[in-house]
Amino acid sequence: MALLSELTPDSIFMIKQIGPTQIQPKHLASCHCGAVVLELDLPDGIDNPRRCNCSICRMKGTIMASVPLGGLRVVKGAEALSVYEFNTKTAKHYFCGTCGIYTHHQRRSNPQVYGYNVACLQGVNPFDLGPVPTSDGINHTSDRKPTTP
Repeated sequence: MALLSELTPDSIFMIKQIGPTQIQPKHLASCHCGAVVLELDLPDGIDNPRRCNCSICRMKGTIMASVPLGGLRVVKGAEALSVYEFNTKTAKHYFCGTCGIYTHHQRRSNPQVYGYNVACLQGVNPFDLGPVPTSDGINHTSDRKPTTP
């Protein structure tokens, strides 16, 4: 397998272990203070972890991966979640209203998918991943003006 640093945003790969932590088929994730707990369906591991260079993601600096909408459940603290929307208001960015940690978002490029913060996965240190590919969120396809023939 290629090193993460050699992969492009279009590469497809699954990660079943990060450092000493085995990724479970149903893996818990939480914010820093523990007010918000998610359960993620990860039967094949972490799918395509990446960064994004759009305006909000480059400020968050988060490594994200994705699951279908049905693959993420808030099992604790739904009332503690705050949501942030901007620009087209298609993407919904969720974060803990107590500690401020971004936990997940409904993706703009595919609203049928949640992106989640890999660092929130129980037992995972995202620095054990090394470099990860970066998606080009600055030049998002939804921001392009249609061309006329």
